[in-house]
Amino acid sequence: MESISVRNWPVGKTSSAPLSGDADAHLSPIIDVNQWLAAMPQYAAILSFENNQINVIKTNPRFTAAYSPVQESNENGPAARIEWVEQVRRFAQSNRTCDSFEVRRDGKLGPEYFMCTIGRLPADADHPELYLFTATDRTSERTIEKNLRRELLSDGLTALPNRTGFGEEIDDRITNTVWPDNAQFGIIAIDLSRFSRVNESLGPMAGDELLITVAKRLKSSLRQGDVLARIGGNDFAIFARLNNGLSDALHIVQRIKEALSSPIRLSDLQIRVDCAIGCALSTSPNDDPDDVVRKAQAAVKIAKRSGKVEIYRNGVLKEAQRRFSIESRLRDALAQGGLSLAYQPLIHLQTGEITGFEALARWDDEELGHVSPVEFIAVAEESGLITPLGRWAAYEAAQALSRWDAKFGQPMPVGVNVNLSPIQMARDDVASMFEEALRYSGIAGHRLTAEVTESAIIADPDKARKLLFALKDLHMSIAMDDFGTGFSNLASLHSLPIDILKIDRSFVSSMLEDRDKTVIVRTILSLAESLNLKVTAEGIETQELAHALQQMGCWQGQGYHFAKPMAEQDAFDYWRARWNFETV
Repeated sequence: MESISVRNWPVGKTSSAPLSGDADAHLSPIIDVNQWLAAMPQYAAILSFENNQINVIKTNPRFTAAYSPVQESNENGPAARIEWVEQVRRFAQSNRTCDSFEVRRDGKLGPEYFMCTIGRLPADADHPELYLFTATDRTSERTIEKNLRRELLSDGLTALPNRTGFGEEIDDRITNTVWPDNAQFGIIAIDLSRFSRVNESLGPMAGDELLITVAKRLKSSLRQGDVLARIGGNDFAIFARLNNGLSDALHIVQRIKEALSSPIRLSDLQIRVDCAIGCALSTSPNDDPDDVVRKAQAAVKIAKRSGKVEIYRNGVLKEAQRRFSIESRLRDALAQGGLSLAYQPLIHLQTGEITGFEALARWDDEELGHVSPVEFIAVAEESGLITPLGRWAAYEAAQALSRWDAKFGQPMPVGVNVNLSPIQMARDDVASMFEEALRYSGIAGHRLTAEVTESAIIADPDKARKLLFALKDLHMSIAMDDFGTGFSNLASLHSLPIDILKIDRSFVSSMLEDRDKTVIVRTILSLAESLNLKVTAEGIETQELAHALQQMGCWQGQGYHFAKPMAEQDAFDYWRARWNFETV
């Protein structure tokens, strides 16, 4: 341990500057060094450095109480003393005029922090060079900083690390842990299902209680060294070192399921907690933890759809990144008019005349190229952009009819079908949307047909019924799209104001080769006849299919056999050519 001598070195008196601007007042007395040091609010001392040894020349009472030789036996004192003494030694051996540094020591009430400064005093020929050393207590400031940092890095509800704190905990584990050969780490992402329903039904207090209970149960499933964090509203994540790769991760997943298997009591109710779980494994401890977390979150999104534990596969993250790019570009396209509608003819199978068109969204992006409707509509539904997309399609379809009428010189004997997403039906005021589209375009309601899916009706039958009747009040037609793929029953068909059933292409396109599908198509046609409904067959690709459906009594058809979806002007020209031919 560094020894420090305390010597009563003779230090002369010094005079301060006058206390006022009047030099003749002689108001400033000569102050003794001891008085000068005692007046300083910091720990202060005058030091010298001789023979590689620090000598304490003069001190104020604060410094004496904190660093007196009596404290040499204090087990917490020497380490802090050695640190500042070593700093002073380096300063004395340098050419710097002043320096500052922070010292930490363990006090009776916990860690103490001091901001120390050292500066050279004027030297004379009779005495060695002297230094003024001060130490300012910064303990309260550091405590406040520590508390603020804790709040920044932790979740206030569960006291678990938040997303930022989780990243720091992972970095700490990876950096300060000795990893055996072939060891890796994994991230297990957990998304609580139906959490929003708890908030909506029982209130936010119950939701908070649920999260706290789930956090406690998840914590009980951890092994030593694992880290649990709450990284989102109802999203948790676990960092785990995996000595045995995937088997270790699946073992933790099993423990998570067991921990959440028993119901949680909230108020007078018992809530069963279901969750989606996704895992991502590193290839080595040197992998970027943030990248592995993103992969786990991509896996949990798939788990929400599949209902199974999902392990990240190569390419999933790229798919997620592409979906993000599509969402961003789609938002811009909707704002800047970057989408268009294509129109596929609907053909009366008995007469061959064009009865209308189905409006289909199309998107060619400068950066992404041609984006499939299957892809961007799914992203729109996931991101909430389906509402502005659906509104744009309805307004644009109605305006297209208005422009066709202007070119033809009178209302054309055709209408346009507009598809409705189940999510748009749940979130938007669809009836007002169509009312505005009809009013702005000046066309009659019977020329627009709303195509709804079975799943939209099944999800909320009461709301769907109110909406469909509201559309009927606008004199619009209603078509049930993709019929046969859902779970509609006769009662719902009979009670809803549906005009048209559209047989899904999966039954139509291969019905000539598959007897069972032919039976299904015949059954749907028979059902529609008994309910006084019209039927449209999708996916007619050949003349044989068109003829077979005509023989079965199907009312209307669409498919590549007749025409592919086409641009607005091409669709008008296609109808005009057929109309001229039919009227000759």
